[in-house]
Amino acid sequence: MKINWFPGHMKKALDQMKRELVKADVVIYVLDSRAPKSCLNPELKKIAGAKPILYILNKADLTDMQKLGKVKGQFKGEGFDFLVLNSTQSGVANAVCEKMRLLCKNKVEKFKNKGISVTLRAIVVGVPNSGKSTLVNNLCKKAKAVTGDRPGVTKNKQWFKIAPDIEVCDTPGTLYPNLDNQEVAKSLAFIGSIRDEVTDQIELAEEFLKRMQKLYPGKIEERYKGACNLQEICKARAFLLPGGEYDISRGAKALISDFRSGRLGNLMIGD
Repeated sequence: MKINWFPGHMKKALDQMKRELVKADVVIYVLDSRAPKSCLNPELKKIAGAKPILYILNKADLTDMQKLGKVKGQFKGEGFDFLVLNSTQSGVANAVCEKMRLLCKNKVEKFKNKGISVTLRAIVVGVPNSGKSTLVNNLCKKAKAVTGDRPGVTKNKQWFKIAPDIEVCDTPGTLYPNLDNQEVAKSLAFIGSIRDEVTDQIELAEEFLKRMQKLYPGKIEERYKGACNLQEICKARAFLLPGGEYDISRGAKALISDFRSGRLGNLMIGD
């Protein structure tokens, strides 16, 4: 299965981000913590340049915290830092604002010494369906950014004030122009960053089963009463077509849905 999805609106979104980044002091980079490194878009890194970056390792309620703990240190260094969180939880705004102020400490102090109060601006970026708009709504404490459980919901730039001294801009989710690494592409498809309509869901589910067998052997059997392939999963769930044949398509979609919703447990499915 070859996955490569980069619709025209994403190029437009990247061009739009370049214009908005001129106004921004910080980049808030939202990553799905079930596959955080796979969510790193090289194009976004180029656009960010030398600006401070706050990585949000999002969907912490769905990931394997033990495995995440082994890689999260890679998101902290000179000019960049991270937060592990669930973008729907309370208290997020305070934590994000505090990290922003720390990353921009030099600028804040420079203006403070001149007796000037500065407003920090952050642009929120990430691959589709990483939870960017949900995070923005939480930061705003009301539903201002359009959200959805599929990629490509946010279409235009939106600036919002989240504190007296901080504004954020929500942006459309963007992927790479060319997904050369197919293991990364599969990870993005598993977590829903690539539209289901452009992938073969049965092939995707079979690839997911292979990944699970490698990373979490026995987990699928535990969930589906000993089943370890799509036919057996359909049997366990009684997914049948007229005539008694297994409804493999339904089983494939149910498997991916079970993963995305957390019904398979807390998992880190990619780097």
